[in-house]
Amino acid sequence: MHASLSQLKAAIPPHGLFADKEWRFSPQPFPLAQPLVVELEKLGHRLWLFQKACNDLYALSADGRQPGWIAELLDRGKPPELVAFSRLKAFRQHVPKVLRPDLILTEDGFAMSELDSIPGGIGLTGWLNQTYADLGFPVLGGAHGMQKGFASIAPGADILVSREAATYRPEMEWLAQHSDQRVCDAEGYGNRSDKRSRAYRFFELFDLANIQGFEALQEATLAGQLELTPPWKPQLEEKMWLALFWMRPLRDYWRRALSDRHFAALQKIIPRSWVLDPQPLPPHAEIPGLDIQDFEQLGDFSQKQRELVIKASGFSELAWGARSVVIGSDEPQSAWKQAVHDALKAFPTQPYLLQRFHKPKTFIHSVFNSDTEQVETFPAKIRLCPYYFCPDDKPVLGGALATLCPPDKKILHGMRDAILVPVIPAAP
Repeated sequence: MHASLSQLKAAIPPHGLFADKEWRFSPQPFPLAQPLVVELEKLGHRLWLFQKACNDLYALSADGRQPGWIAELLDRGKPPELVAFSRLKAFRQHVPKVLRPDLILTEDGFAMSELDSIPGGIGLTGWLNQTYADLGFPVLGGAHGMQKGFASIAPGADILVSREAATYRPEMEWLAQHSDQRVCDAEGYGNRSDKRSRAYRFFELFDLANIQGFEALQEATLAGQLELTPPWKPQLEEKMWLALFWMRPLRDYWRRALSDRHFAALQKIIPRSWVLDPQPLPPHAEIPGLDIQDFEQLGDFSQKQRELVIKASGFSELAWGARSVVIGSDEPQSAWKQAVHDALKAFPTQPYLLQRFHKPKTFIHSVFNSDTEQVETFPAKIRLCPYYFCPDDKPVLGGALATLCPPDKKILHGMRDAILVPVIPAAP
């Protein structure tokens, strides 16, 4: 079974799905091995538990029932008034209702580079699932799983898209056309007279200063006149949670909150991670897992030792789209040393995350030649993005997007020479 390039292009909406973005097409979805499909189905529940545990840990730290340094670390660089608003008891149990991990396919399974609670690609994956399902492919989540999932977490909602997120507006427009939702400008929405009672926030909170009228949105949320998701919680938009997950002083908390079984399962897919903190250690101490006493010493690592990634943790335009990502083994010694130094210098207002780099596995897939429309083989590294929708305590897998990148690319994300396809279970 194969799709033709003309069939795929004919199905593209008139205004496209990504503004000013292109990708390559494949005649078939990406076939995922059955054991990994089973792991994907289990992962939604584990990540839902993890997200709720993150929310609880921050609140307990802010209240003084867990160490105060946790909340202090997560609040760095954020406006005090936004921090205070996020801590209000009215929002205590509110967490994002969409979860999308970025999973790199390795020889051993998955490595999760981050967990996104305001992800792009929802409409695109919905379109891909529907298009390939109409051609007879058994896509994960089904033909309409993404549309149903998104409608379930924000029924009848206005989708608030900021100028910063304008690239994704066409896919959200397509999504809204398949539900009773509508897309609105985030800027000035708080002052509109025709606001609905529900809204989906498709902008990150670092962008709040550019959202005119956000105070009216906050007032309506606090008054119970507007049900907004994701909630006003910048702490939950930080990547450093993956480092907190690995911190020895918090191990007992995670095991209690997740259970030993789910904690061990997440340890297998969350790369060892650290917050790049310049605070000095006692003379007899060292940073676990790195065998150094000061993060500046990372700059002296050999190329083989530099199988590490540096990235901004959150609350910044640098923290999405791989804008801040530095892969140590790809950089000359001087550039790596400078990246380490700059990340440590930024710590007071913009913490950075350090992660182990897990080498992606190379797969062979088919692709249409953009000039001849002939089918060719394409060696690729895979980033897998499953989407879990959580209207209640039972996350539902709506679909999964596979981004197939050329093997010479170390940073795996959507690009002109990447293939974007949905996922199907591989044949037994």
